[in-house]
Amino acid sequence: MTHALSVSPLQMLLQRSSTGDLVSPAPQGEQLAEILSAGLRAPDHGHLRPWRYVVIEGESRSAFAEIVLSAMSRQEPGAPEKKREKRRKRFSETPMIIALGMHIHPDHKIPVMEQEMSVAAGAMNVLNALYMEGFGGVWISGPFCEDRSLLSHVGLQAPHRLAGFLLVGTPEDPSYIRSRPDITDYMASWSADMPVRFGADGGEW
Repeated sequence: MTHALSVSPLQMLLQRSSTGDLVSPAPQGEQLAEILSAGLRAPDHGHLRPWRYVVIEGESRSAFAEIVLSAMSRQEPGAPEKKREKRRKRFSETPMIIALGMHIHPDHKIPVMEQEMSVAAGAMNVLNALYMEGFGGVWISGPFCEDRSLLSHVGLQAPHRLAGFLLVGTPEDPSYIRSRPDITDYMASWSADMPVRFGADGGEW
């Protein structure tokens, strides 16, 4: 199910796109374990190992979708019904959901932001690994991810938190590649006698 070996690893990274249009199957067993293991290769200053992955699939999805909706009612009481139904559908019908737990040490000498960045880097590794294995995913978050009751359902007591969820499955359209901006607008060469400017910023300070 992996992508063609004729495509270089770099080209695969350049082609990866997030997609929420997902169908079965999702990775299972040893393949899933290896994909999640890619997350543990993220930079980890202080070796704190802040990554926590909770896999939700099968019949558990519908029950978890109701937990998400309850969290939305508390954290986003003004959310329109259309948004609530979209969340219900995503969490109950997407083949697999992976909660991105952040096991945080707030009093450690390593800043909390660096711990959070390690979790984010791990999530990106997982998304890349999913794509390389022929699957797809999209990273979602929102105020509902801050809900303490929801967090307790995925084993995260204070001060631990969520970085969001990965929705995982097989892309309905595996040929889809989202267009990306030109890198020349987002990179610059540093010189001691010239200010750094980026095309993406319009060259303005």
